[in-house]
Amino acid sequence: MHTLNLGILAHVDAGKTSLTERLLYAAGVIGEIGSVDDGSTQTDSLALERRRGITIKSAVVSFAIEDATVNLIDTPGHPDFIAEVERVLSVLDGAVLVVSAVEGVQPQTRVLMRTLRRLRIPTLVFVNKIDRGGARHDRLLRSMSEKLTPAIVPMGSVTGLGTRAAAVEPYAAADAGFASALVEQLAEHDESLLAAYVDDEATVSYDRLRAELAAQTGRALVHPVFFGSAITGAGVAALTAGIRELLPAAGGDADGPVSGTVFKVERGPAGEKIAYVRLRSGTVRTRDVLRFGWDGGDGESGEDGSSGGVSGAGGVDGAGSGDREGKVTAVGVFDGGAAVRRTSVSAGQIGKLWGLGGIRVGDTLGDTVGEAATRAGAVGAPATERRHFAPPTLETVVVPRRLSDGGALHAALAQLAEQDPLINLRHDDVRREVSVSLYGEVQKEVIQATLAEDFGVDVTFRETTTICRERPVGTGAAVEFMGAEDNPFRATVGLRVEPAAAGSGVRFRWEIELGALPFSFLKAVEETVHQTLRQGIHGWPVTDCTVTMTHSAYTPPPPSGWSTWSSTAGDFRKLTPLVLMSALRQAGTRVYEPMHRFHLEAPADAFGALLPVLARLGAVPRAPAVRAASCVLEGEIPAASVHRLEQRLPGLTRGEGVLECAFERYQPVRGAIPTRERTDHDPLDRKGYLLRVVRRVAGRGEGE
Repeated sequence: MHTLNLGILAHVDAGKTSLTERLLYAAGVIGEIGSVDDGSTQTDSLALERRRGITIKSAVVSFAIEDATVNLIDTPGHPDFIAEVERVLSVLDGAVLVVSAVEGVQPQTRVLMRTLRRLRIPTLVFVNKIDRGGARHDRLLRSMSEKLTPAIVPMGSVTGLGTRAAAVEPYAAADAGFASALVEQLAEHDESLLAAYVDDEATVSYDRLRAELAAQTGRALVHPVFFGSAITGAGVAALTAGIRELLPAAGGDADGPVSGTVFKVERGPAGEKIAYVRLRSGTVRTRDVLRFGWDGGDGESGEDGSSGGVSGAGGVDGAGSGDREGKVTAVGVFDGGAAVRRTSVSAGQIGKLWGLGGIRVGDTLGDTVGEAATRAGAVGAPATERRHFAPPTLETVVVPRRLSDGGALHAALAQLAEQDPLINLRHDDVRREVSVSLYGEVQKEVIQATLAEDFGVDVTFRETTTICRERPVGTGAAVEFMGAEDNPFRATVGLRVEPAAAGSGVRFRWEIELGALPFSFLKAVEETVHQTLRQGIHGWPVTDCTVTMTHSAYTPPPPSGWSTWSSTAGDFRKLTPLVLMSALRQAGTRVYEPMHRFHLEAPADAFGALLPVLARLGAVPRAPAVRAASCVLEGEIPAASVHRLEQRLPGLTRGEGVLECAFERYQPVRGAIPTRERTDHDPLDRKGYLLRVVRRVAGRGEGE
C-alpha cells in the first residue's frame, strides 16, 4: 500500500470541508455526508467549530483510493488561523487548493498558492460550486492564470454551469484540443516533447503526455485544474482519479534512523499530551525512547514569512530549546477515516504518539540538527525555512474577569501555546500581565470562548495593538571580558550585530575557533541571543540581522570536577543580553509597521464616501475598477487600521461592502516612532539588570 499525505487548503467558505466530506463518502468511509451548517462534518469536531461553521484546528482523516492510503488533512480557511496551515505544510506530499467558481480567486487563495509554489508542493486545483448561480469557467481560468500561475491545465469541460444539473466531462485521448494544450503547457519544461510533437505529433502518444503531466505535477511545475461540486458530487470522481494518478506517494525508509516532524499537539480526556507526527524515516514502536527537539531557532520571521532559523559560517542550526527525551506509551495511525491503535508507525505515515510529555509543535524526532551538525563540524549550512507565512501582526493583553483566576489563566494559556506557539505568550512580571499575539479579531473571540468553555476562565481583552518590527540600520559590536571590574560573570562574550536582507530573519554565527567553547555554553549564547532579540531598542522584536560571536572565554573545572569557581552555562546566559543590547544600541534600529493588502467591493455610489475614510486610515488605494453598479478597490492599508475600516464599512456601504485583507509587507514607520513597554529584566538598564540577576540568584542558589 502506498501512502499520500494530502492537504486541503482554501480561502474561507470555498467549500474545502464539504469537499472532504464528499471524498470520504465516495470512498465509503462515511455513509452520510455531513453539513458544515449543521455542524455534522467529520473534521470539524470541536464544539466551537460546529457552532461557528468554520474550521479552527487542522484535522486528519484517511481513506483509500485503490492501493493507496490517503491521509487527508483539512485545514482552516480563515486567515486568522493561518498558523494551523503553516504547521501542516511541512508534512504534505501534495495538496488540493479549493477555489470557488462563484467568488473566484480571493486574497487567501493567492497567499496559499504563492506559498505552495515556493515550497514546491505538488498541487491540484479544484474549482468548487459549479452548481451555484454566478459560477464561472473561462473567465475564472483567465483570472487564475493571471493571479495564481499561468501553469494550469484544465482537465475537463463543464455543462449546465450555474445550475443544479451542472456536470463535468473529463478530457480524454480523443480530445485533440486537450492534447494540444497539454503539449503547449508541458513543453515549457520539456523542449524535446515539443520538438517531437512538431516533427510528427503521431509519435507523441497520449500515454506519454499523461505520464509527463504526472511527472511535472509531481515537481510542482504545472497544476491540473478540476471543476466540480462538493454538494452534488459532480467532478469528484475525476478529482479522486487525479489524486491517485498525478500526486506522488510518500517516500522514506522504514528501516532507517527515526526522523519526523510534529505538526500538531492536543490533550486527551485525561489531560495527556498527544503528538501528531509525520514520520519521514524509520519506525516508531510502543515503548521506544525518542529524542526530540526544536531545529529552527527562536528568531522572528521576516516580512516574507521566512524562517528566523539560525545558520551561517559556523552556525548551529537548532539550538533553540534543547534536546528532550520521552518514552512512547501508545501509537495510533489513521485508517478508515479515524486513528486506530497500532504497535508502530513507519516512514511516510502520520501517527499519533502518547507519552512524550515535553513535546511541542515544531519539534523534530531523532537527532536534532544542531548537535549533529556541530559534532560533525558543519559550516555554511543554509537556514532551515520553518515559517512560510507572515507572523502575527497584532497583540492584546488578556485579563481575567475574576482576579482569583490569574493562576488558572496562565496555566490555560500555556496549554493553548502548546497547540499554537505563534500566540507567543509574553509575560510582564512587574504588571502581572500576559499578552498574546494574534492574526485577527476572530482569533481573539475563539481564544476567549475556548478559555471559558474548556478551562472555565472568563476573560476580557485590552485594546488590540499592532506588533511592529525593528531592523538594524548599521553595524555594532561589544565585548565583556571575564575578570573585568564591571563583569560579575565567569564568562567572556563578544558579539557583532549586522543588518541582513529583508526576510532573512535572525542568523547566528561565530568567528571563535571551533571547540574553543563547550557546546552547552555556545548553545546557551545562541538561545539567549534569540530570546533577547524579542525586544529591541524600542521594545519590538528585532529581525533581519546577523549576530556573530567574536570573543569567548571561560573558566574550566579543575581535574577534581566542578567547583564554585568554574564557568557555567548560566554565566553566558546572564552576560549575553548585556553584550547584545550594547552592540544593538551601537548599530541602531529602525521600526517597521505591518501593511496589509486589501480588496474592497462596494456599491459604486459609495465610492465618494470611502476614499476620504481610506485616506484618514493611511490606506493607499490603486485606481478603482467599476463593474456596473459595483466598485472594486485594491491597495495597501496599515494593519493597525484594518479593524477600524471593518467597523466603518457597513455604515459607508449600506451593509453591502465586502473587505478582504492579507499581510503584504513591512514598511518603515513615518512620523512618531511607536514603542512597546519593556518587560522586567531589561538589559538596556545595566545597573538594574545586574541587581535583579543578583537577587534572583541569591533567592534560589546558583544551580544553573
